[in-house]
Amino acid sequence: MSPGFFRHGKALLDVAALCGVLLYGLLAWSAEHGTPSGPALDPVWAAAQTRGSLRVATDVGFRPFAFAQGEHLVGYDIDLARAVAARLGLSVEFVPTGYDGLYDTLVSGRADMIAAALPYAPEQGFRARFSQFYFDAGQVLVAPADATLSGMSSLAGQRVGVALGSDADALARQLLRGGARFTLRSAYDEPAAALADLRAGRLDAVIVDNIAALEATQAAPGLRIVAALSSTPLALAVPRPAFRLEAEINRALGELRREGFFEELNRRWFAQQPAPAGIRRARAAGRGSAREG
Repeated sequence: MSPGFFRHGKALLDVAALCGVLLYGLLAWSAEHGTPSGPALDPVWAAAQTRGSLRVATDVGFRPFAFAQGEHLVGYDIDLARAVAARLGLSVEFVPTGYDGLYDTLVSGRADMIAAALPYAPEQGFRARFSQFYFDAGQVLVAPADATLSGMSSLAGQRVGVALGSDADALARQLLRGGARFTLRSAYDEPAAALADLRAGRLDAVIVDNIAALEATQAAPGLRIVAALSSTPLALAVPRPAFRLEAEINRALGELRREGFFEELNRRWFAQQPAPAGIRRARAAGRGSAREG
């Protein structure tokens, strides 16, 4: 046979190989991201649509995100889960779950979504997908509403209170080691005690998590959040295969954010009475260990 024949045959084989690679890439992308015409590729989304409901795992007892009120569950995350499900055209089935078992509910197929003041944890990406962030529970600086403080740089010589052993305490000591010049007052068992001294004028500022800060500033006038000092974003989580459900949840969160839904949630739930001190401390300790694990 002529050399031209072989050159022509090789060219055809190269084209066929290239088409095969492109087809494989398209299939891989579709399996990972889904396509509008292929919702069944996401088994979690398909099952939720068949049932007509979204099964939501939540950690009951962590105020104000989820707690029992009589026979009903109420709270920030409860309202959020219901609103998201409504945007997806689904009802909600809540699955009460201890904090340490939340991810297991996704892996075992007992829940389709976690809504439980869950910190974003990229190390859990092998078994979960995370939504857009909907709340930041990081540390913030709180001061009297009429104070001229503008951030950590204006704290020189000021008295700053923290709860002993808290994340705020660790952050304050880190800032002092880094050259900040303020007087640390850490002889408080709970953030609420430090905030009480702030209101009484015995402190100039307090470092607390954003949850405690919103409760303090919205439940009574006279205090304001001056600046965010660290970030602990909270997200909803779905099983790893649930790419379509993740996209639908993000769409719903975007719509709710544009409509001011989260501002309403803040007014509704952070003007409530704070959780009892023992519950706050125990839950915070459990969540810290879960994040580290």
